[in-house]
Order: sequence, then structure tokens, then C-alpha cells
Amino acid sequence: MDIRITSGRLKNARTKAVISFMFKEQKKLSPDIQEIDEILGGSVSKLKKDLKFDGSFGKIITVPALGKGKTDFVVLIGAGNKKDFDLDKARRLGAAAVRRMREMKIDKFLIDGEALSVKDEQSEIAQALTEGIILGDYRFDKYLSKKDSFQIKEVQIRVSRKYKAQSEKRSEIGKILAQAQNFTRDIVNEPGNVITPQKLAEIAENLAKEYGFEVKIYDEDEIEKMGMNAYLAVAKGSANPPRFIHLTYRPKKSKKELVLIGKGLTFDSGGLNIKPGDYMRWMKSDKAGACAVLGVFKAIGELKPEITVHGIIAAAENMPDGKSYRPDDIIKAKNGISIEIGNTDAEGRLTLADALCYASELKPDAIIDMATLTGACIVALGEYTAGVMGNNQKLIDQIIDTTRKTGEWMWQLPFNDMLREHIKAPSADVYNIGTTRYGGAITAGLFLEKFVDKKIPWVHIDIAGPAHNTKGWYYHPKGATGFPVRTITTFLLNQTD
Repeated sequence: MDIRITSGRLKNARTKAVISFMFKEQKKLSPDIQEIDEILGGSVSKLKKDLKFDGSFGKIITVPALGKGKTDFVVLIGAGNKKDFDLDKARRLGAAAVRRMREMKIDKFLIDGEALSVKDEQSEIAQALTEGIILGDYRFDKYLSKKDSFQIKEVQIRVSRKYKAQSEKRSEIGKILAQAQNFTRDIVNEPGNVITPQKLAEIAENLAKEYGFEVKIYDEDEIEKMGMNAYLAVAKGSANPPRFIHLTYRPKKSKKELVLIGKGLTFDSGGLNIKPGDYMRWMKSDKAGACAVLGVFKAIGELKPEITVHGIIAAAENMPDGKSYRPDDIIKAKNGISIEIGNTDAEGRLTLADALCYASELKPDAIIDMATLTGACIVALGEYTAGVMGNNQKLIDQIIDTTRKTGEWMWQLPFNDMLREHIKAPSADVYNIGTTRYGGAITAGLFLEKFVDKKIPWVHIDIAGPAHNTKGWYYHPKGATGFPVRTITTFLLNQTD
């Protein structure tokens, strides 16, 4: 799909469809659409009146040009209330536009970004529209015998001439971010029989080769020698051996050094505390944090920020077997802390524990981990919002503030000493589950805290809710979302300002 920025009068646009937008506060068509309406003999204004189109968000009317003018169709999409409009709504409108064009089998069209200008943010709107178009057109049809062969070929995004150069730059960033998110979606959507820990390591090696990253892959023997016994315990029940992945992006000039960690359970059966069938569905998505790390690396390989970034993935599969770890087992992590196993289905925090120890030894300026860690976070915040915890309020605030433009919702969950009491174990330093059913997302975060050097700012993002969806919403089709690739990449870019 070719997306390019353009400017000029809408009536002169040579394309198969022109898509513009209308806010609820607008009583009349925009001057540009009025010009087209006159060419079409008033058919746009007539249909607007007949269908009572009032600019309500997402409502669409389609007007055929019937051979008049230079386009085949004029499409109006409601942008809702102007006072409520933000960049994520622009992103959603981009997705709505491309989906309507796909339904109509129109492969070349123009989107009027200038019509969405609220506060002279046309370059940011161009980026958001670009992201929405690419994300909204995503499909995972690799294994379908009959595929939809239709492809969108060309999309023009119109802005005023004043903002054209800046919009081109921002649109290019939007392409890179959205394509990296789709890359992440592809890996998460792959089933457990395709993406094993070894295959995840292979993908990391391919990224390293493509973009010139440093990469080191550790096998099970090396993992054991490094003292990563918590991680290794989780992996022992599977026929697919673990792989510890360390990617490094190191630019010539570096202003900071950060570590990204992603939970990499390529499949989670629950282990000996095996999940019921309904809860085992979609556990291919338990690798979403790891895949997000890979997606961020794809983006920074293109964008080349002046910041050193390490990507850490403790890839494993949690399966029941004679070699599996058991409830009541006591295991020592890389930093010497002993862990009593309360439940083998609380496995992700064990793999992350050793990954956090390893990351702390790198002495970075900050550590961020992303994990589909707890169902409790979904209960607390719903399916669309990630929970954010950590030991540094400034870092937490920076990440949450970034989401206000990326539209990847996050909310802070509070650490407190009362809940710390609930991960104390009778026979070891810490339990891998809380002794209360309440506050499960927070007790998981408090568990992870014990494996981070206290001097290093650290944030944990529980993405269990928004990493995967079973229905589809906004610019996310059913399946993997690629959350939070755009937020973390944008955060990294902001660190170099």
C-alpha cells in the first residue's frame, strides 16, 4: 500500500473516491465538499439531508458521482464532537475509511486530513490517519485456503500546503510504527506449533541480521550456568527447549541506555496446575510481551534513535510433564532469592524474575517489562487497558503520558505494604502467588520488584487485557493487537529530545 501526502483542491483530486469528515458542530458542508456537491448537482447535500447525517462519530454516507467530476464516489464520515476530538479518534477514522473502501473494492482513494484540523495539528493528524489506515487494513489470513486477493494500492492524505513537508515526515513515522505493530500482530497470531522458543530466537536473529543489531541466544545449558533456575523450572516440562534472547541496538551516539523485557511464553497450558479448556484457548498470545519487544526493535531499526536499547526475552513453553516443576517446589532465582511455588500457572513472573536479574546486571538507566501477566488485571481494568506499576513515578508518568497520543490505554495500579505481606512464603523468601485472591495484578508486580536493582528505575506493564481481543474494536481486528509497540517506541524517541 502506497500512502502519500498531498495538497490542493478536493474537486481536482484524480482518484476513485474522496473521503472527507464532518464534525457535529458543522451545520454546512465544508467549502471543498460544497464545490464537489455543486459539480454533482447537489447529490451530497440531498443524501445528507435524507439520511439525517449529523456528523455523529463513525456514521458514513456514500455518494456515487455517476460520471460527474474526477472521482467515482464521495464519502462523508462523522467525526463527532470537535471538543472531544483527539489523535486516536483520527486513527479510528483512518481505519473506518480503509475498511469502507475495502468493502467497496476501491483500491485508490483520498482522505481529507485537512477537514480534521482542530488546532493546526495537521502533521500529527496525518500520522494518526496513516497508522489507522495500516492498522485497520490488517488481516491474518496466512492459513486460509481462500484468501481475499483484493489489495489497497494507493492512499492520498490531503493536508494544507503549509503543513505538507512536516506531514510527510510524520506520516513516514506512522508507517513505521504501524508496520512494526502489524509485524508484532503476525507473530502473536501464530499458533504454538509454529512459534516455539527456538523459532522466537530465530526471528530475533533475523531482525539482528536485517538491522545490524547485536544478538546473543542462550540455550538451556547456558541458562542453567547463569543460575536462571526460576526460568528454567518453567521450561522443563516442555519438549521445546527454552531460549534466552538478548538483542542490542547500539547507535554511534547514545544519550541513554534502556532495557525492554517481554514475557515470552510461546504457549501456556498452566503446567501441572493445568488450565481448564476455555482458559487455555488463546494462550498462544502469552508471548505478546516478547513479540512487542521484537516489534519495537523493528521500529527502532528503521527510526534509529540516539539511545541504546536492550531487548530481553526469556522464551519458554509451560507444559505438564514428569519433569515439570510442582506446587510447593522451592527454586532459587539468579539473584539468590528463593521462591516457593504456590501455583505452576503463575509461571510468567518466574521467567521475568530471572530476566529482570539479568537486566539489572547491565546497569541501564531504566528497565521496562511488558507481560500478559494476570487475569486479575483484566478484572481490575477491563479488556482494553494495561496496568502500570513500578518503582519510579517519573518513569510511570512519562509512559502513561505517551499513551495520550498513541491511544494505547494504560492506568497506574498502586504498590502498598499491605499487599507485600501477601507474597511472603512460609518456607522461602517469596511466594509466586499472593495469599489473597484480591489485588492479584499488584501482588504479581510486587513479586517482580524483588528481582530489580532498587537503584534502577523500573516499570512493569501488565498487558493481559489489551494484547489480544476476541471480537475486534476500533482499528484492531479479532486477534492480536500489537499493544504497546507504538507507545514504547514513541517513548524511546522522546527520550532523545
